[in-house]
Amino acid sequence: MNRNTVVGLVLFVAALLLSSSIFIVSERNYALVFKLGEWQRTIQEPGLYFKLPTPLENVVYLDKRIQTIESGDTERIQTSEKKNLIIDSYIKWRISNPLQFYVSFGDSTFAAQNRLGAQIRDALNASVNTRTVRAVISQERDVVMAEILNNVEERAKPLGIQVVDVRLKRIEFSQEVSDSVYSRMQAERKQEANSLRANGAAESEKIRAEADRKVQEELAQANAKAQAIRGEGDAQAAGIYADAYGKNSDFYSFYNSMNAYKSIFGSKKDLLVVDPDSDFFRFFKQSDGNVSTRTQ
Repeated sequence: MNRNTVVGLVLFVAALLLSSSIFIVSERNYALVFKLGEWQRTIQEPGLYFKLPTPLENVVYLDKRIQTIESGDTERIQTSEKKNLIIDSYIKWRISNPLQFYVSFGDSTFAAQNRLGAQIRDALNASVNTRTVRAVISQERDVVMAEILNNVEERAKPLGIQVVDVRLKRIEFSQEVSDSVYSRMQAERKQEANSLRANGAAESEKIRAEADRKVQEELAQANAKAQAIRGEGDAQAAGIYADAYGKNSDFYSFYNSMNAYKSIFGSKKDLLVVDPDSDFFRFFKQSDGNVSTRTQ
């Protein structure tokens, strides 16, 4: 083997050793350095680093970014009223202690997500099972999310995981609960409508009764006024008749008889059966035009 071959071989081995002794840590990763399978150090800052050549030391990279776990299947969780809710959620998490995470899951993010998914299901059950449907959906939704976050964060911390946020994306009734809710809503609206109709009918009757009372009062007042006017008119008429009789009794008798004739013989079809010699026809018997004063 000549000298040039030896030099080339040495340079190749040196380059190989140097390349296996240098590694780069990006801003997105943690780096765990192991020596013959035993942990040596954790590198969290990005940069260029050196280690012993492989296989004496090797590097495991872990993602330090915030990651998201979304529930693949909606969770069916029962409330304190024994009613099922369909809940979609997601969790934001990151590796806070790379060594603890590696001890718990190795370099498998998938295993960590499965563990966190199970923990969030347990936390959901613990928070929702003790509350009513109304509380979970509206009244205490923020409280439920805070409880779940604290619960999952406490259980994930020993695994080297920091839970950043937990959110309930969608909360819906299961089909049987939806039918029950809609039926109850219909019953409530029907009851409210019936109540409004009953109140309206009662108010209508009250208004009608008040109107009828006012009408009766008006009619009574009008009748009383009419009777008073008639009484005054009758009194005035009686006075006029008496005054007229006192001035000319014969003319008064004649005038009354004419009015009687006019009233009785107002139509050609009128028929009167009476003695022609009766006093009623006395003015028909006066041929000289003078008013008779004879009475029978």
